[in-house]
Amino acid sequence: MKALWISAVYLSLTGSLFAQSANYHLVKKTTIGGEGGWDYLMADSDGGRLYVSHGTQVDVLDLKSHEKLGVITPTPGVHGIAVVPGTSIGYTTNGRPNTATMFNAKTFKAIKEIPTGKKPDAIMYDAFSKRVFIFNNEGNSATVLDATTGNVAGTVELGGAPEAAVSDDHGTIFVNLEDKNEVAVFDAKSLTVKHHWKLGKGEEPTGLAFDKPHHRLFSTCHKVMVVMDSQTGKVLAEVPTGSGTDGAVFDSSTGSAISSNGEGTLTIVKEVKPGQFDAVQTVTTQRGARTVTIDPKSHHIFVTTAEYGPAPAPTTEIPKPRPVVKPGTFMVLEYAAK
Repeated sequence: MKALWISAVYLSLTGSLFAQSANYHLVKKTTIGGEGGWDYLMADSDGGRLYVSHGTQVDVLDLKSHEKLGVITPTPGVHGIAVVPGTSIGYTTNGRPNTATMFNAKTFKAIKEIPTGKKPDAIMYDAFSKRVFIFNNEGNSATVLDATTGNVAGTVELGGAPEAAVSDDHGTIFVNLEDKNEVAVFDAKSLTVKHHWKLGKGEEPTGLAFDKPHHRLFSTCHKVMVVMDSQTGKVLAEVPTGSGTDGAVFDSSTGSAISSNGEGTLTIVKEVKPGQFDAVQTVTTQRGARTVTIDPKSHHIFVTTAEYGPAPAPTTEIPKPRPVVKPGTFMVLEYAAK
């Protein structure tokens, strides 16, 4: 009887966990201003800062107030930012000159410029290997740095165009290959590629999130989030998302994988019952808010975008011109679950 009672309680708790609603909502909107495009942003919980790529510089904000603390320059064509925990060292990826900038996270001053492969894009710090991995989208490779010195420790030949990556914190790194519709898996120390896993119906994967305790990868592809077993590479689900999908994060407080969609939405995906993944909420953001980061302490989610004006008249050279970003409207939007 005791065993049956324990089992019933477990099933009840598990059922209530799966049934929980995410219910994300806007908690703060801040206009930063300035001009230029944007790509990745990164929440540094330990330092209390939000690093935002913005044209040829990185805007550094207070994580709670959004007050602008400074800028990191020069970072022409900046894409990604990483900060090494427990140090005052950070890095950016600069797509135009094919370099990374090592910077002081206290003074925001550049320390040195490091050559990378072609079009460095995503970047991540891996605590297991104590290395920084720079993913060269057009170089089909990853440039590997010693995190404290910035010295190049090696190169990973990935066999495809890498985008976002995650670590299991035990020596294995997973990275989307945008042109191959795959996830590549490699060893963080030996730099040996172990697997190339197909993403089912997923095409052009960009964002990648990870539920480490449950061994699940969430890869954001064209209008779909692919859920994959990180131990076997088996595709577990393919969940529709908004259009213009780019970034992805996992919120452990709600058990939700979240995609940021350029159409102006967040798609919230949960395992609603064992083995079944559904989109449980669509959150309205603003057009262009396609990249995302999460503060692992507060579990707040941040996206960046700007206001758009009308598109210019078509020309022979540009038959389908894009809408123009309004100067001075660059902003941060912060979301939280109730």
